[in-house]
Amino acid sequence: GKIMYAVVMAGGSGTRFWPASRKSKPKQFLSITGKEPMVVETCNRLSPLASDEEIIIILGKHHKGEAEHLFQGRNVHILAEPVGRNTAPCIGLGALYAKYLGYEGPVAFLPADHYIRDQGGFISALRIAAQVAERGGIVTLGIIPTRPETGYGYIKREESTGEREYFAVSKFVEKPDFETARTYLAHGGYYWNAGIFVATPRTILQEMEIHLPNVYAGLMKINDSLGTDAFEKVFAEAYDEMESISFDYGIMEKTETSVYVVPCECGWSDVGSWAALYEMRSQEYDENGNLIEGESLVMDCRQCFVSSKSNRLVAVLGLENCVIVDTQDSILVADLNRSQEIRKIVEELKKLGKEKLL
Repeated sequence: GKIMYAVVMAGGSGTRFWPASRKSKPKQFLSITGKEPMVVETCNRLSPLASDEEIIIILGKHHKGEAEHLFQGRNVHILAEPVGRNTAPCIGLGALYAKYLGYEGPVAFLPADHYIRDQGGFISALRIAAQVAERGGIVTLGIIPTRPETGYGYIKREESTGEREYFAVSKFVEKPDFETARTYLAHGGYYWNAGIFVATPRTILQEMEIHLPNVYAGLMKINDSLGTDAFEKVFAEAYDEMESISFDYGIMEKTETSVYVVPCECGWSDVGSWAALYEMRSQEYDENGNLIEGESLVMDCRQCFVSSKSNRLVAVLGLENCVIVDTQDSILVADLNRSQEIRKIVEELKKLGKEKLL
């Protein structure tokens, strides 16, 4: 029978990848980690477990056309959220839709814009997670940390002796400072939280009913309209009334159900910034550690990421640790180490009313 369904969450706005990422084409629709756009690579990576008709892609209504174009001739299910409401409503909607399609087994819920180097390691972790989720509870993939990273939340497993395929979770931990992250790494019982969950539709919907009654009520309205002419209208109204809340905060921090973690070593990255992309592509550096894309001339530079996406030549001289991204209408020049802050530029452009540059 079926191994599993997958809900691919593609609703994000990708502001940290400005100016390459725009409202009309956020990060998950860009080919920044491989040949294909990230959402396509995410779906292709699932092929050993889920066929196209077992994949549900949830995205913002502005990107429906783009997704239909990317998945032309493939029968994935595409659901467009009328408004963005964070990950809890999105996961609830995915569970509801899988159930509507007649599926009661384990569903993987995963972001559309992550990179995974080792597909085999990823797939085998999902297989284990599916077996555990079949029996109830929520299973999360825990990425075995490779460095004391302060940019991710962590999952602490229960104290246990010996290596096992999965563990009970003792708690979810917020992003730590550097010293704390070092102790987590040394301890060994902590994993990066990649925001990848596996559970049956029934488990997800029960949890929503208990902890997020407002979201659950909206989902039940949508449920009654599925497959009818009223669907679009009810969907828009119900979503509009739902609170915007993350699955981590709304469910994972409050749940009383069993929560498990499957440790996974798969070369995962959330590719959260230009710096993360730069680090990920280290095989492509020149002898001075520069990563160069497009029409550019880079002289006497070290550890720079230069990406020319326009038809101009970009000439760079004597810089270190910079990111330079040139597009048709905007050019970004920034300290590579501060690339997490690029969303501030986007916020400022919003304030200035420069909508056409977003």
